[in-house]
Amino acid sequence: MKKSVLLFLTLALATSILAQDQTTFILVRHAEKADDGTRNPPLNEVGKQRALDLAALLENQEITALYSTPYKRTRETVQPLAEKKGLETKEYEPRPGEDWLAKLYKDHTSGTVVIVGHSNTIPFIANKLLGEDVFSQFDDKEYSNLIVVLGTEVGKGKLVRLSF
Repeated sequence: MKKSVLLFLTLALATSILAQDQTTFILVRHAEKADDGTRNPPLNEVGKQRALDLAALLENQEITALYSTPYKRTRETVQPLAEKKGLETKEYEPRPGEDWLAKLYKDHTSGTVVIVGHSNTIPFIANKLLGEDVFSQFDDKEYSNLIVVLGTEVGKGKLVRLSF
């Protein structure tokens, strides 16, 4: 609960400080995955709980859109949030180009977009939004990162980094 309030206050403050037409991106690596020997594993029990925690953390945040790569672990991470918000999760390619990110700014101006990806793709997307290489690939055992980027165009975002 304390984390949820802190996240809400941080996002509210950041939103009020920046321009009215800014877009907020919440970038999350998928939750803990099962070790089932496949290239497309589902979440394990710890991951399922983290997905529920993410949904609870963002429960009071107005969300405009949800995006996930086409893998089970990313879709299962965002599913509880999608159900709470009554939103459809849209798929994206794991390493999107700047054109896709620019389209998200255009399509979701003044909104909040949640993007769930992977240990190498979420840092890539964050760096593109920020316009600088702030993040490198996350450690394979690191699942708690929550990156918030606020801005009006690709390459000029402002960073808020949290964990959950």
